[in-house]
Amino acid sequence: MAGKKAQGDKAKAGKKEAAAPEREAVVVPRLQERYQQQVLPALREKLGRSNPMSLPRLDKIVVSMGVGAATQDKKVLETAVEAMTEITGQKPIVTRARNSVAGFRLREGMPIGCKVTLRRRRMYEFLDRLVSLALPRVRDFRGISRTAFDQRGNYSLGLAEQLVFPELNPDKYVKPQGMNITLVTNAANREEALELLTLMGLPFRREDSAPE
Repeated sequence: MAGKKAQGDKAKAGKKEAAAPEREAVVVPRLQERYQQQVLPALREKLGRSNPMSLPRLDKIVVSMGVGAATQDKKVLETAVEAMTEITGQKPIVTRARNSVAGFRLREGMPIGCKVTLRRRRMYEFLDRLVSLALPRVRDFRGISRTAFDQRGNYSLGLAEQLVFPELNPDKYVKPQGMNITLVTNAANREEALELLTLMGLPFRREDSAPE
């Protein structure tokens, strides 16, 4: 009886193993690999720091859209939310007006935009697509400004047209819609943040280039 029970237990265990789905291998975004393998060593040498925790890094990316037309037509905001979801791979939250403005027919609490905060894998994937696909599609693109940093080393840029992201269908998103993108870093100052983002591939304008 003991032998039959042992055989039965083995058979059940075999069935469980066969039924258990194989775990998919985690694919590290290529920009994250670049940061770990190339950017960190370069920053260590440039800044003269051996502790990797003291080196600047990208913490998160905040993407936001202001949709003023939403005060007249709620469908415009719904379309913006759909577009941002396709662009970032994450559903955004709806932002609401903090104050009432009679001249714009705006009441406090009215939905007027959307935003999403990207971290870890999605952050690296979005930045990779922004640099390699979206920015080169901007008309007359000559690089991004080197001065759009705040005192904490965060960088902000604006896009006038969301269709620079190739994943959006131009037949569906026919109304022009811009967005703001903020790269939040832990850099101690602007210089360190500029060095970090330059090494990560952001196409800054040359210092001697004329502003757009």
